[in-house]
Amino acid sequence: MRVLFAGLPEKSHVYTMVPLAWALAAAGHEVLMANAPSLTEVITGAGLAAAPVGSDHDLHRDMAVARDSQDADVANWSHLGYGDIDHAGLVARYRISVPYGFARYNDPILDDLVALARDWRPDLVVRDPIAYAGGIAARACGAAHARLLWCADVYGQARATFVELARDMPGEQRVDPLADWIDERGRPYGVRCDEELLNGQFTLDTLPPSLRPSSDLKTVSLRYIPYNGRAVLDGWLRQEPKRPRICVTLGRTNTEAYGGDYVDVPDVLRSLSRLDAEIVAALLPEQTERLGELPDNVRAVSGVALSTLLPSCAAVVHHGGWGTFSTALVNGVPQVAVSTLVADQEWRGRALQEAGAGFFLHHTEGDPDRVADLARRLVDDPSHTAAARRLRDESAAMPSPYDIVPELAGLAAGG
Repeated sequence: MRVLFAGLPEKSHVYTMVPLAWALAAAGHEVLMANAPSLTEVITGAGLAAAPVGSDHDLHRDMAVARDSQDADVANWSHLGYGDIDHAGLVARYRISVPYGFARYNDPILDDLVALARDWRPDLVVRDPIAYAGGIAARACGAAHARLLWCADVYGQARATFVELARDMPGEQRVDPLADWIDERGRPYGVRCDEELLNGQFTLDTLPPSLRPSSDLKTVSLRYIPYNGRAVLDGWLRQEPKRPRICVTLGRTNTEAYGGDYVDVPDVLRSLSRLDAEIVAALLPEQTERLGELPDNVRAVSGVALSTLLPSCAAVVHHGGWGTFSTALVNGVPQVAVSTLVADQEWRGRALQEAGAGFFLHHTEGDPDRVADLARRLVDDPSHTAAARRLRDESAAMPSPYDIVPELAGLAAGG
């Protein structure tokens, strides 16, 4: 079987795809990862074959200028279930999200991706949930295709709500900006939009079922396997912490794409340092440069993969990103997410809080002393650790990437 991965042109989204690509390759299938040219070294650095397509997007330039866009109502996809929004509201959301988000990610790679798919002839295309170019390319070459989620499936939920609401609308009001864009971009290849193209023939979901939005889509559960790029188990990580270890990490997207973080890290570290704990700030080099002098029980490190650090931690304070959230989840680590409202971050944060495995704060509520108090509660109250471990065990019971390879082959073949 030939499998083509079509990622969103963001490094963290490629990382989500790597373990499944490894499993397919290890099982003897041909794997090719298509993405924008700037991510070629990220893909080849993971030992996978890259196919650079199209050109890189320019969204980061606008993100850095409009930092408050992460908290715009149109950016928050966490409240789009049936009964949460009306038809006009979803139409308005698509009218903004299509040209200013989806199209800017997909249009630069679409034509080259379709040409690649027609030349290489994959049996299966695995794509990012908003990499609609992958759906068009799959349809254009006759391949089966699936979505691999890096989020709670809020995009699928929103689409299901839209379809349900549209049924009751008069014909002249049944506008669909998302389908119109797909139709326009797919027309040269004989491709028209339908719900299967938007949602894939099936969805690969790495969230434990108890944290997922409800869905009628065909779903294959897939255990999340952390991949952070380069990983080294440093000597200090091989030693048992003498006090509870609390990790503080902010990922890379806000710093690299939005021009900075939404959390005052030096103040948070000072507040956390008052706890009887070892504080490890796992940050990018440009983040650590702004820390200044650190308290004695605070260690700042760069280049440490969370998959090597979090297993030794009693709690983690982070920005709400998918990779950090999921790596903590599969390691049974309680979490404090101090986040914006973009994408599904509120959904996941509140679902985690309802499960008892952590707390969610909007960054405007993230007073350093409050963050420190929540971290203390996670460490001191064993019920939070127990809840986090229940989610860990629920995740561990899901099939590994290698386990689902035969099922993927069957689905790709129409079985």
